[in-house]
Amino acid sequence: MITFKTVETAGRLRVVQVGAGGMGKAWIRTLQANDDVELVGLVDLNLGAAQAAVEEFGLRDVALGTSVSEVAAATDAHAVVNVTVPAAHHPVNVEAMFAGLPVLCEKPVAPTVAEGLSLAAAAEVSGQLLMISQSRRYFQGLTQLKALTAELGDIGVVTTEFFKAPHFGGFREEMAHVLLVDMAIHQFDAVRFLLDQDPVSVYCEEFNPSWSWYDGAAAATAVFQMSGGTRYVYTGSWCADGLETSWNGSWRVNGAGGTAAWDGSGTPVAELVSGAASVPPVSHEEEIAGALAEFVAALRSREVPSGEVHSNVLSLTMVEAAVQSASTGQRVLIDDVVEDAYRAAVASERRADVRAVLDSWSSARSRVGERAEASNSPVTA
Repeated sequence: MITFKTVETAGRLRVVQVGAGGMGKAWIRTLQANDDVELVGLVDLNLGAAQAAVEEFGLRDVALGTSVSEVAAATDAHAVVNVTVPAAHHPVNVEAMFAGLPVLCEKPVAPTVAEGLSLAAAAEVSGQLLMISQSRRYFQGLTQLKALTAELGDIGVVTTEFFKAPHFGGFREEMAHVLLVDMAIHQFDAVRFLLDQDPVSVYCEEFNPSWSWYDGAAAATAVFQMSGGTRYVYTGSWCADGLETSWNGSWRVNGAGGTAAWDGSGTPVAELVSGAASVPPVSHEEEIAGALAEFVAALRSREVPSGEVHSNVLSLTMVEAAVQSASTGQRVLIDDVVEDAYRAAVASERRADVRAVLDSWSSARSRVGERAEASNSPVTA
């Protein structure tokens, strides 16, 4: 069973945010719009960026600093929102959790599955909730598609087509596996939510079209076998001008009882063998606002959120396994990727208490699998 400490407060949840860059500003706006939270601290290694954000958003009584634990202690904070770059996720999350604070962290949980497993063990040692904000789980259309999928019986195939042509500039255009590493995790995580199934294996090919403005592979096709026998086929390109899909991609779900489809932005549709399908009405916060709402609710109810770290590690594993398959030309088993990452996590862990928990796991895959099953709850409408 997953256990973590709830936050006992009759008032608003006092939050320290780490990271004041572009995504950090989006989170500031989201925190300001949520009546259940109060932003009391802003942490950034660049104090100038933090001060600029304070001025831009007219923030008052918000402490600034470069240390999350120091700012949290000074503000009597209840929780941390981590909006740093992926390489900083592990150290910031560990510092916050061992300072006695639950964390809502931007995706991915860490740059590697090994670091993700270390964070799962750190959450166990500290007793704090670590939730990953997989913001695209919270689109109302995806919630409706999940409801329609439940009416289709045994699911044979789920497909996602993702075709966009963004000119980011900067580091993304220099990444080796840019589509798989930087974007595909959204769809990989969403299919786990959609099916309530986890990955078993993957075969993936990636390449870079001749007209691509990326240094690394900007196009890929991956075929996953899921735990219920479903095949999930992802095909995407980040240099696909013309007739672009939404940022969620275009989805199709086929089962014994019919087919459902979602264009990633509107309302999904379905055609059942037994007749017409009705799309259930839903109403909940979307994107990072949805993640924040679920985080707050979890801290007050102790209900395990869908992005709890033990479960979320498997979404990152799908990315790492797809990259490995594309690099080797071989089908890759998810269990092998997790166990290899586990050995790396044990070997590199610096905290004795976290290493002791890692050592206590009889099997990293079964440990993550148990936690994933317990925490793969649907979005609350």
